Amino acid sequence: MELWHWRNKAIEAAVASNISPREVDWLLLKVASLDRLSICLDYFKEWPKIVLKFPFKDLEVMWQRRITERLPVQYIAGITSWRQFELIVSTRVLIPRPETEILIDLAIEATQYTKEDLNLNQGHWADLGTGSGAIALGLADAFPNAIIHAVDCSSDALVIAQQNAEKYGFAHIVKFYEGYWWQPLELLKGQFSGMVSNPPYIPVGMLPNLQPEVRQHEPHLALDGGEFGLDCILHLINLSPRYLCPGGLWLLEIMAGQADMVKKLLERQGSYDNIHIHTDLAGIERFAVAQIKR
Repeated sequence: MELWHWRNKAIEAAVASNISPREVDWLLLKVASLDRLSICLDYFKEWPKIVLKFPFKDLEVMWQRRITERLPVQYIAGITSWRQFELIVSTRVLIPRPETEILIDLAIEATQYTKEDLNLNQGHWADLGTGSGAIALGLADAFPNAIIHAVDCSSDALVIAQQNAEKYGFAHIVKFYEGYWWQPLELLKGQFSGMVSNPPYIPVGMLPNLQPEVRQHEPHLALDGGEFGLDCILHLINLSPRYLCPGGLWLLEIMAGQADMVKKLLERQGSYDNIHIHTDLAGIERFAVAQIKR
C-alpha cells in the first residue's frame, strides 16, 4: 500500500510539473519487482512484499529531484532501454536516444550493399565518442566477427561503457580507449571497415535553451558542437579518410537542419563517395552515411 500511495502522489506531481505521468510506471518497472499488468491494474497494492533496487526512502528523494531539479528518470533508475539492451547510465554519460538506434540499422544495411570482396562486416570498426557504449554494443551485436574500438575523452564515461560491455558479454570484442576521436587509434590507420559516431552537434548558443533535463544534468562535453555545431563533425570528415580503408563506411548522427551542410562538407573533402542523408522515424534528416572512394 505504501508504494501504491507513492505512485498516485508521484503521478499527481508529474502532471502538475508538466512531466509525463508514464515516467512513474516506467521507473517502477525498472526499480521494483513488478510487471506492467500488476501496475496498470493496481494488483501490487495487495502484495505483502515488493523488492526495490534501493530503499523506498531513496525512491521518494530521487523522485522529488525529478520534480524540483528535473533530474532525468533514466538517471534515477540508473538504466535506460536501447535496442535490446538495458544500459547502465549516470550523469557521467549522455542518455542514449531511441533515434540513435537507427545508426546500427544503417551500418548493417550499408555493409550488405557494398561489394562482397570488402567484407565490411568484419575487421575493425570504431565508435568515436562512445559515452555509455551504446553504439559499440550495437555494433558488436551486429558484427560478431569484427573488433569494435570505442573511444571517449572522458574516463568517467569509459567506466560506464566498460560496465555495459561486460554486462552483455562483449568485453572480448569491444576495446576501450581514452582520447579524442581517432587519436588513440593511430596504429590502425587505413585499416577500419567502418566508423560510427554520435558527436556533439548542438551550437553553443543553443545550449542555454535546451530542456532543463538536458541542460542541467547531461554532460555538456557530449552536447557542445561549437559555434555552429559542426566543429566535431568537420574534424571527423577531414580525419576519417586516413583511418578508413578504401570502401570503408562513415556513419554519423547530425542535428536537424545540418544535413545540407554536412553533405556539402563531405563532397568538398573529396575522399567520400555514395553520400546519403537518412531520416529518423519522425522524418527528420538525422544521419549521414558515406563511403571512402576506392
